Amino acid sequence: MDTAVEFVTDINDWYWYAVIALLVGSGLYYSFRSRFIQIRLIPDMLRSIVEKAEDLPDGEKGISAFRAFSISAASRVGTGNIAGVAIAISIGGPGALFWMWAMALVGASTAFVESTLAQLYKVRDKGAFRGGPAYYMQYGLGKRWMGMIFAVIITITYGFVFNAVQTNSIVDAVSSSVGEKTTGLQVGIGIGVAILVALVIFGGVRRISSVSQVVVPAMAIAYLIIGIIVVVLNIGEVPGMFKLVFENAFGIREIAGGGFGAAFMYGIRRGLFSNEAGMGSAPNAGATASVSHPVKQGLVQSLGVYFDTWLVCSITGFIILLSDPEFGSGLEGAALTQNALALQLGDWTVHFLAVLIFFLAFTSVIGNYYYSESNIEFLTGSRRALPYLRSAVVVCVFLGAIGSVPLVWAIADLAMGVMATVNLIALVPLSGIAYALFHNYSAQRKRGRDPVFHRGDVPGVRGIQVWGDDDAPVAVDREDAR
Repeated sequence: MDTAVEFVTDINDWYWYAVIALLVGSGLYYSFRSRFIQIRLIPDMLRSIVEKAEDLPDGEKGISAFRAFSISAASRVGTGNIAGVAIAISIGGPGALFWMWAMALVGASTAFVESTLAQLYKVRDKGAFRGGPAYYMQYGLGKRWMGMIFAVIITITYGFVFNAVQTNSIVDAVSSSVGEKTTGLQVGIGIGVAILVALVIFGGVRRISSVSQVVVPAMAIAYLIIGIIVVVLNIGEVPGMFKLVFENAFGIREIAGGGFGAAFMYGIRRGLFSNEAGMGSAPNAGATASVSHPVKQGLVQSLGVYFDTWLVCSITGFIILLSDPEFGSGLEGAALTQNALALQLGDWTVHFLAVLIFFLAFTSVIGNYYYSESNIEFLTGSRRALPYLRSAVVVCVFLGAIGSVPLVWAIADLAMGVMATVNLIALVPLSGIAYALFHNYSAQRKRGRDPVFHRGDVPGVRGIQVWGDDDAPVAVDREDAR
């Protein structure tokens, strides 16, 4: 097992330099090109997220921006915020938290571009919408082969690998809660979670969004309240904590070998795993929303990056650092966060966090599943393969419970990097269209109108499948598309 972990880790160590260059470079390009739209339009983000869904032509009630946001938040807000942040800090030092913050600011601009494009190139699907990078690669770039590559990668990454990560972290948290990790415990958790996941994912996107929009906000708020209590109880230590984060982020003070390089690398890796900006995952959820203008959902998904990293991930970092952890003590993942909370508020928090991680991981699994479902439909053009996909996801959820923590996370890193690479390459030539849409949106806002988009409002943009005057779907010739 150690050999396998070392092999995958070695690949990650060199490959992620290229991924980070793409992530940071493209994010900075989009930020400067848009004059930091991710900061200037925060009021519009807050306005868009509470808008009601547009009714569909066939009388069906569309999925609102908030429900689509909840699906992506279900995937974003999970064990990456608790276990992932803990791993980043334990390996990269406190400075990793700073690079998570920086990556969120830069990545929010990328999230805007990818989710706006996903809305523009979405397709109708039996009373709902679906879309994502595979769809804008086909209809925007005219490269179905590229969309197929991405669809395969995201199906494997989210449907199988990331779902294994989620159940793996549930086992880690529950083991800390009960005081031991046994094979029986792992198998029992694996079976239990697999059954619950099956009950939800066999119900389709509406059931997924219904569960997510209730569970995710409730669990996230409960966790934020606990974290705020910890900060208040240690308010005198907060300035020193921030000083430690910044010193370690720039290599001024090394902690457990976590100098600048380790803090930078693990901060960006874990930050990307958590907020997913640029990976091409959240656009699959964003495309399901029934909004009046594609830009609205792009703004909502940018807000999701801030919610995930600046709020939830930060709280985890504060809890750990205010407990004055011993780096390299052997604690990793969720166990480190649980230990930190127990030191601050008592042993009951170990059990509280185990329950919290269970629910967050569970909603992440069903959010992750939807991403793979949307892309399987892209690949096959039908829903016939979905029962097989759902069965395979349930099996991987079970297998994740009995896997090793380091190996599962190492594989997740590699899969995440490959997926982000394909998506970021596709975004560069399409980004101009996203900003043309933004100019259309801004022009309407300046006239005091609630922005509404129709196909043809931005001349020269081809491949749009909906957004007609009556929002009727356009027939797609799959053979021509191929």
